[in-house]
Amino acid sequence: MSIKKFLESLTLDRAPGPSPSFSIFDVIKALDIIAKAGSVGRGKLSEKLGLGRGATRTLLGRLIEAQLISTSRSGCTLTSRGKKIWRKIEEIIPHISEIGQNELTFAAYNVVVQVRGRGEKVGKGLEQRDAAVRAGAKGAITLIYRNKKLMLPTITDDAARSYPIAHQQITRLMDLKENDVAIIVCADSLKNAEYGALAAAWTIV
Repeated sequence: MSIKKFLESLTLDRAPGPSPSFSIFDVIKALDIIAKAGSVGRGKLSEKLGLGRGATRTLLGRLIEAQLISTSRSGCTLTSRGKKIWRKIEEIIPHISEIGQNELTFAAYNVVVQVRGRGEKVGKGLEQRDAAVRAGAKGAITLIYRNKKLMLPTITDDAARSYPIAHQQITRLMDLKENDVAIIVCADSLKNAEYGALAAAWTIV
């Protein structure tokens, strides 16, 4: 089973039991939070995810069942299997962060995500835009790093010339390799921008 299908399986309905009220992006964000914190309590995790305690409890139950995390009085920590899965995620999505205003941004909150070596899976960038919008974002711009240049499909083969501020910001934030993809996602809230970025990235994982 691919890592994508494995993680998506954690969000599927199961009987008996409540239907999960969280998304695949909540799963990824939870693993990210736990990985960076080392250990985090259920209440803090619920707060950071913006999920209710019931949804967080169900999410953690799925992660425990999948042997990705363990819990103790000090909080939730990644297991050795969880650390292995997280490393695989970071290999595919090595960078996600806020990005400043530039020629390609158009909302209050803007996030850029890097997807390693998936440029051939990008068409015109419409699939990534639509996925971001479904996740709550206002839109997305997809760029591909090819022949040592950032390009926008069907728009420009040299973002450094056409969008110098955006190009400078992206190349400062990311260690780009041939065929990497950088997706800028714009939204009215940070969570929608982050989840929109993950949704856009997920289309080419």
